Amino acid sequence: MLLTLAIVAVTCVISWMAFKDAKLLDRLLLWPPAVEKKHEYWRLLSYGLVHADFQHLLFNMITLFFFGRAMAWLYAQHLGPLGFLWFYLGALLVSILPTYLANRRNPNYRSLGASGAVSAVLFAFILMSPWSMIIVFVLPVPAILYAVAFVGYSIWADRRGNSYINHNAHMWGAAYGIVFTVIMEPRIIPFFLQQLRHPHFGM
Repeated sequence: MLLTLAIVAVTCVISWMAFKDAKLLDRLLLWPPAVEKKHEYWRLLSYGLVHADFQHLLFNMITLFFFGRAMAWLYAQHLGPLGFLWFYLGALLVSILPTYLANRRNPNYRSLGASGAVSAVLFAFILMSPWSMIIVFVLPVPAILYAVAFVGYSIWADRRGNSYINHNAHMWGAAYGIVFTVIMEPRIIPFFLQQLRHPHFGM
């Protein structure tokens, strides 16, 4: 729980600072030409520390806090005390790489937000408990149904492409969360299938 809280706290502080400091925001968000030409490789991770607005930040950090807290023990068990941090950083990198490669010479492209990594955490949780109820706009929704809606919305929003929020990274992050967790703990596949066959709704 402390590691998850630390990630949330650092992200909130830096995002809040960047809301008031445009230069800091420009220094941290993903701008592919800066990585390609200036070798500012930190942007492949630091983009997850800044957000488009307070709502964007709040949604990501609330999701990360609740589901990260529920999942951190699994990565600590397999990867050591900092296991969840390595999983989270890997999710930031993997979820942004396809977008970076597609736009590495595009001076007009920018991206920010921890949504890709948060998606990885959320979908890893769904492997563990697909029928758990997730509160979405005050309505309880089964996690597995939320996952389907989430992917559908991300595809639609990515095609609109009218903001710095990288919805394509949501899908890559979700895929990373599933694949990484299954490789780390293959027994989760039969467990997930068993859970799907026996729906039970609860928090």
